[in-house]
Amino acid sequence: MAKVHVVTDSTADIPESLREELGISVVPIKVHLGGHSYLDGVNLNTEEFYTRLKETEEIPTTSQPSPIDFVEAFREAAKDGETDVISIHLSSSLSGTYQSAVLAQSMVEDELKVTVIDSKAAAFAIGMIVVEVARAAREGKTLDECVALANQLIGSQRIYFLVDTLEYLQKGGRIGKASAVVGSLLNIKPILSLNPEGVIFPADKVRGKNKAAARIQELLKEEFGEGPVKVSVLTTDNPEEGDHWEEQLKEVFDVKETFRAEIGPGIGSHVGPGTLALVFHPAKG
Repeated sequence: MAKVHVVTDSTADIPESLREELGISVVPIKVHLGGHSYLDGVNLNTEEFYTRLKETEEIPTTSQPSPIDFVEAFREAAKDGETDVISIHLSSSLSGTYQSAVLAQSMVEDELKVTVIDSKAAAFAIGMIVVEVARAAREGKTLDECVALANQLIGSQRIYFLVDTLEYLQKGGRIGKASAVVGSLLNIKPILSLNPEGVIFPADKVRGKNKAAARIQELLKEEFGEGPVKVSVLTTDNPEEGDHWEEQLKEVFDVKETFRAEIGPGIGSHVGPGTLALVFHPAKG
């Protein structure tokens, strides 16, 4: 039986310790800031990114890896000739990264068995799926079993996030200019989420971050009730806020495992500093 190797892109924001522990391969996306281009997580880390972001008025941009980047990653992952590849990526509604991976899959289909999956997610919402699939692969699950697990997690996962400013989403074309202006003037905090197609939408709107945090907990309680959950708390340059959220969640929910992750340059370019996000999926009791 073939082994399974997991590939993802850098927008999954998987902490290095988990990547190394589970043998996950990461293809970096490109980040363009201050007249320079960087490889996300390679020559631009999260701390450097947010420091530079504060020093410029420029809104950074990103571009997906090329199909050749993925071809090289797939070949490296399966170089022993006895490994299948599952490649899980940023929502196709937000980026062309998934399409690049699909094209790469077609370029190696005569030599490798590769399955490419659209996570319909972003940041460590992708990472949670990748980590669970990589754990399953380590346990000896087949490619088909890993694909089924990934799809099950995609369907059951929920992500909510708050941005400190709507400017980055507006300039990146994710929301309209009028919404950004009104939100800023009235201190209205849209509670943002991703729909089943991986598109950003406002799940609710409240005034002020504290009320928004409370409302997110209500929405998650409606969804998951008293059942056991796995939780990720995602921050940008504001880890102290993440600590507070994590403590609250453990008091309210039956949390079986908690992950902490930073929102790196790839996604941070589009949401900006001060962003907070929560990701939930069901856990076994």
